[in-house]
Amino acid sequence: MSIIDSISVNTEAPMTAKIDYYFTCISPFTFLGHDLLIKTAAAAGAQINFMPTRLGPVFANSGAKPLGERPQARQDYRLVELKRWAKKRGLALNLQPKFFPSDPALADSCVIALLAAKQNPAEFAGRVMAACWVEDKRISDSSVIREALESSGFDADAILAAAGSDTTSAIYDQNTEQAVALGILGAPSYVLNGEQFWGQDRLELLAETLASA
Repeated sequence: MSIIDSISVNTEAPMTAKIDYYFTCISPFTFLGHDLLIKTAAAAGAQINFMPTRLGPVFANSGAKPLGERPQARQDYRLVELKRWAKKRGLALNLQPKFFPSDPALADSCVIALLAAKQNPAEFAGRVMAACWVEDKRISDSSVIREALESSGFDADAILAAAGSDTTSAIYDQNTEQAVALGILGAPSYVLNGEQFWGQDRLELLAETLASA
């Protein structure tokens, strides 16, 4: 059984801790921390609550600006940080992928649809992020999402149909509203016992908090 298979994504079994994972599949920093989050949760016997979130309202609430609206100095430093953290995490990363930015709504909605079907979306989400940040694929393209679903062992037709439903859209909006209400600062953010850990560079602190709980 893989690490990903060992993570619970529902509330049927009691867990020692629950991590609310606010993210979007287009975020490079989410990609850099995704596998480590899965391993961190597994090591602590924790449950991950996947919460795909629209970043626009979150940024508006936190005062952050979309990448293209940031001062050039901040855009340049972002690339430095991505390079540093890709090296530290041991991951390949294209700093300027061909299809970024790209609308993550379909990918995020498929995560929600998988959860509704009581499936673990961790592998799928990781494949989608890698499609953008390693493989230079457009993740707004349904064929790319279909490939990621099928490669993860899911019924792509069923999940894509569910992803386009009003119910899924409502959950996506609800996640976003909850993120805003909680003061989530960006993606990824991990919330443990009401405490926010913003950014994949806080994963070590999250692990320490889980270990001391």
